[in-house]
Amino acid sequence: MKIKNINFTRRGFLKQSCLVGLGLGISPYLLRSLAWAGTTEGRGLHEARFYQIVDDKTARCLLCPRKCILREGERSFCRVREVRSGKLWTLAYGNPCSANVDPVEKKPIFHMLPASKSYSIATAGCNLRCKFCQNWQISQFAPEQTRNYSLSPEEVVEKALETKSKSIAYTYSEPTIFYEYMIDTARLAKKKGIKGILVTAGYINEEPLKELCKYIDAANVDLKGFTDKYYIPVCQGEVKYVLETLRITQREGIWLEITNLIVPTLNDDMKTIKKMCQWLKETLGPEVPLHFSRFSPMYKLRNLHRTPVSTLERARNIALEVGLHYVYIGNVPGHEGENTYCPECKKLLIQRRGYSILQNNLKDGHCQYCGHKIPGVWS
Repeated sequence: MKIKNINFTRRGFLKQSCLVGLGLGISPYLLRSLAWAGTTEGRGLHEARFYQIVDDKTARCLLCPRKCILREGERSFCRVREVRSGKLWTLAYGNPCSANVDPVEKKPIFHMLPASKSYSIATAGCNLRCKFCQNWQISQFAPEQTRNYSLSPEEVVEKALETKSKSIAYTYSEPTIFYEYMIDTARLAKKKGIKGILVTAGYINEEPLKELCKYIDAANVDLKGFTDKYYIPVCQGEVKYVLETLRITQREGIWLEITNLIVPTLNDDMKTIKKMCQWLKETLGPEVPLHFSRFSPMYKLRNLHRTPVSTLERARNIALEVGLHYVYIGNVPGHEGENTYCPECKKLLIQRRGYSILQNNLKDGHCQYCGHKIPGVWS
């Protein structure tokens, strides 16, 4: 059965992009200048990396823990890889279905260049099946089922420079599945002094992750839960692979932040949340920022209610009691949990409201009141 394309029309996409651009002081013409790729056969085709040949018509993908074994013409779990003429190909290269300029705080990345712009791209596809996905219109579809733009790695870097973006974020869907596109773009961006941000569910194998870490500067990893009792039925994944991604990412010297979306009745058990926070402190240290994000009814979980703010506050208090220094509450604009406080003198350092910075009391990465060093990427 053919799946109906439910994405924005081209006019709707451009209208939305221009509104975002106007809000950030970006020329609407620049955002309109993206070339429309449509669904031309072969668009986005590029030989994949990290795979092995099984026989002349079969290949095994080694990019993520699923290690899909594909015969000629078969499509991978993530919907973007298939075997053609004995090689593994990705269909997600240079054909993003989303390209916008966002505040870096939207990623969310709170300890890197506050109030700066981040040129953000995504292609269709994902290697998880999260029932709560807020971007399911692109993540749960294949590239031929979305409205795509033609934008090479060189052009992405060019757009970032034109929009005065300090970083390029690989986000919205799951950047692991457009790995080749991402790493080629990140390599070029690094040469131009543009930082790279990986916004990911962390479902990736060690070798490709280590290679990618050479070209990115920061990552926000979605640690969606802390048990397979949650991960397997809700996300169709296993938590051990995400925990390993957290270890590797930090070990490779990438600035790391973590997001945990709290879904009512599914992963809001405070004993489990405490265990998660203890693991984060013991494994990654007390200075890794943790974002507890508010769930809103979405995709296949429209029957649930929004996360009570009190639940987010309880989780945050537990994390602080465990000893994490930087614990945030997301999707509750104006809440004090959006702000950064000095763990030494407790004074307000960065005040936020939504994606806006109201005040910044950091001086060269230090608290201007007591001089305590605040971890992050500040210059």
